[in-house]
Amino acid sequence: MRKLVVDKNKCIGSQTCVAIAPEVFEIESDGKSHVKYQNCADEATIEEAIKACPVEAISWVEE
Repeated sequence: MRKLVVDKNKCIGSQTCVAIAPEVFEIESDGKSHVKYQNCADEATIEEAIKACPVEAISWVEE
């Protein structure tokens, strides 16, 4: 099974992912994005957020 993750070491808090998929991502108090709900948006929207991240901090990992 795949899990969506944000690499906190890479994330710069650009909020691009939140703008594209606010139902999936949110900015935490540290100013960086995190996944608030897995798979609650269609895969095309999630893929758009992954590709739009300016520092490539979002990816799928196998659990």
